[in-house]
Amino acid sequence: MRARIENNLLFIHQEDLPEFKKGGSVVRNSYFWALRSIAGHAGRHRDWEYESEVWLALTRLLLSFAESGYLGYQETVLEFPLSQGAIPDVLRNASTWE
Repeated sequence: MRARIENNLLFIHQEDLPEFKKGGSVVRNSYFWALRSIAGHAGRHRDWEYESEVWLALTRLLLSFAESGYLGYQETVLEFPLSQGAIPDVLRNASTWE
């Protein structure tokens, strides 16, 4: 999932976020609600925002869903642009460079 950090907020690109689908996969819908529940702002058709206070929870959530084997690598890893600079330590285990 494409991500960036601005003013100590982590943003996940709207096109890379999971979608809730009524009657869809339980795992994907659970993933959607878990990500949404810790987001500071999670509006429709907007990037979701995460404050630094929840980055540890976000990392644990991403790693947990990645280890489940039900979701793909690109769905559970934060991809930062090279121009971002260093990835914060708390996010490093669930992140990579684009």
